[in-house]
Amino acid sequence: MSHEFYENPLIRRYASPEMSWLWGEQKKFRTWRQLWVWLAEAEAELGLPISAAQIDDLQRNIENIDFAAAEKHESRLRHDVMAHVHAYGDQCPQARGIIHLGATSCYVTDNTDLMLMRDGLKMLAGRLATVIDRLGIFAQQYRDLPCLGFTHLQPAQPTTIGKRACLWAADLAMDLHEVEHRLEQLKARGVKGATGTQASFLELFGGDRPKAHARVQRLEQLVAKKMGFEAVYPVTGQTYSRKVDSQVLAALSGIAQSAHKAATDLRILASRKELEEPFEAEQIGSSAMAYKRNPMRSERICGLARFVMSLETSAVGTASTQWLERTLDDSANRRLVIPQAFLAIDAILILYQNIASGLVVYPNVIAKHLAEELPFMATENILMAAVAEGGDRQDLHERIRQHSHAAAKVVKEQGGANDLIDRLKADKAFAKVNFAEALDAGKFVGRAPQQVDEFLAETVEPIRHRYRGHLEQSAEVNV
Repeated sequence: MSHEFYENPLIRRYASPEMSWLWGEQKKFRTWRQLWVWLAEAEAELGLPISAAQIDDLQRNIENIDFAAAEKHESRLRHDVMAHVHAYGDQCPQARGIIHLGATSCYVTDNTDLMLMRDGLKMLAGRLATVIDRLGIFAQQYRDLPCLGFTHLQPAQPTTIGKRACLWAADLAMDLHEVEHRLEQLKARGVKGATGTQASFLELFGGDRPKAHARVQRLEQLVAKKMGFEAVYPVTGQTYSRKVDSQVLAALSGIAQSAHKAATDLRILASRKELEEPFEAEQIGSSAMAYKRNPMRSERICGLARFVMSLETSAVGTASTQWLERTLDDSANRRLVIPQAFLAIDAILILYQNIASGLVVYPNVIAKHLAEELPFMATENILMAAVAEGGDRQDLHERIRQHSHAAAKVVKEQGGANDLIDRLKADKAFAKVNFAEALDAGKFVGRAPQQVDEFLAETVEPIRHRYRGHLEQSAEVNV
């Protein structure tokens, strides 16, 4: 490893080896060569003069990429695709003349990108399902543990720890649905030629006559099938519509949004000492403050998620400025944006799975915080109980109002404990009220435990079933 030049931290520190390999040079240019082989095979099958020996020569050298030779050719030609055509031809001299026959550069570049995005989306779908599974396990374990709910970041009606985890998982389930939809909609660019008209291929098969048209259509079908696609985009310019990239990046941005929201929730809860992400035995939270247990994983998720969300705007900008049949200002941007979005989401989901698999809950702290606010929330129940024992509703309401304001003043102005219940117990108007029953936190969470059960059965279990082969993958956080 060189320490002289900048290295992408997504690969160096965060993403998995599998996702890093997918977007690596070997995979990319190997796929270019595979596409050239598939094109030659399909053209030969449809009657062009391409021999089996030529195809065998190409096939033998798919993996044997001479990157130095390609770089030398590119320094002279200033064209990456033609550089690799020449490097491939140097290794396969008898097939040199039929490499890239009838094709334009986007035959290999665009079709490769579509294949890589397809494979990357499948990887991310598996990781999403795994995080949903882990959150489901956590939600089941804490389905009925009452905790303080928050709206406007202010104490609100209680919920349960398990129900809150279901909120996080539900966002990811929507993201998974969107990823699956993008996979269903993804198609091959196919063999379209320089401006999408297929003119070069029509010429190869004899010009403007019905049989030639049929062969060009069949050629595209054969290549798409070899690529693993059921369909091709029916019309393209030189490239497939960059709106496809925009849609894929929107799906990845959606995952980032969900992860950022959940990680922010965890950071808030960690500050309240109610929940903590995993913290290793020798992990250091702060170089200065030795006692600190900072939510490093959640913070990293937020940082990476912010990056991915920003990348979506690049895809949107590119899609909207592809003049007429195409402009090349998409190339440099896409080289950066698409791989890095996939790498960053991969890293986010590894972190998210690691957190969800090791969340630490502090029930006593949660109960303490709930007890501090519950008296105010319980006043309606206390009012109804006192009315049921013969009290006057309006008089009781006024007494509760006065006691509540007095207790709130102690809390806010003096920093004291919430003594509302003690005040009400001392008031003879509430003497017959069963305060233990009125303050039972479990009575304030509504159907939260049942909602957890229903969500797990209706949403999580089908995902577990669809992705049962992916749920055992590890999520080690390396740095």
